[in-house]
Amino acid sequence: MRILIIEDEKKVAGAIRRGLESEQYEIRVAATGEDGFFLVNNETFDLVILDLMLPKRDGIEILAALRKRGLQTPVLILTAKDTVEDRVVGLDAGADDYLVKPFAFPELVARIRALLRRGRTDQVLRLRVANLEMDLVTRRVTRAGRNVELTSKEYEMLEYLMRHQDQTVSREMLAREIWQATARATPLDNVIDVTIARLRRKIDDSFDAKLLRTVRGVGFVLGEVGP
Repeated sequence: MRILIIEDEKKVAGAIRRGLESEQYEIRVAATGEDGFFLVNNETFDLVILDLMLPKRDGIEILAALRKRGLQTPVLILTAKDTVEDRVVGLDAGADDYLVKPFAFPELVARIRALLRRGRTDQVLRLRVANLEMDLVTRRVTRAGRNVELTSKEYEMLEYLMRHQDQTVSREMLAREIWQATARATPLDNVIDVTIARLRRKIDDSFDAKLLRTVRGVGFVLGEVGP
């Protein structure tokens, strides 16, 4: 799942980004209100974490404009303002939740999960390929009930493959969608191959039925092998 952080304090934004990436979320960061407004209007996000006091365009203005345009993406306001009046203004502008700085990171993660559950009730929350399952809210991956521990990039790659079950996924597609690379590069091919190898060990090595296959010269396929 993709989360946009609109926060001008570099240390705060960096800490949140590192923490959420360790939880295997895909993160984008905008340091100004204008940059954040541009990103949220031109890319798809599952949740927005929005500071109120931003340069160029404040958080309330951004939030009100997004809701006026009909965007229903969950928005969590993160701010140092903690008066009742501030909270009312934020919620009235269309915020889904409000967290005051300083905050405990586990609470932030819990609120994010709650908003994602609420915001995706009409969407797929769990992916399955044979006995391999991925919970898109908790970020938990299991095969035959066993936990599979993945890095952030391994998780993103597996999610992409599961969403394209039984389809051939090329290195170009993975480079573009997982690494946001716009041009082909041999070093990135090597990184993709290493990540695929690690992913294969984690999801396939302990099982007789293999799910992740290489199509030589083309790419990769995740799915059950037919009889």
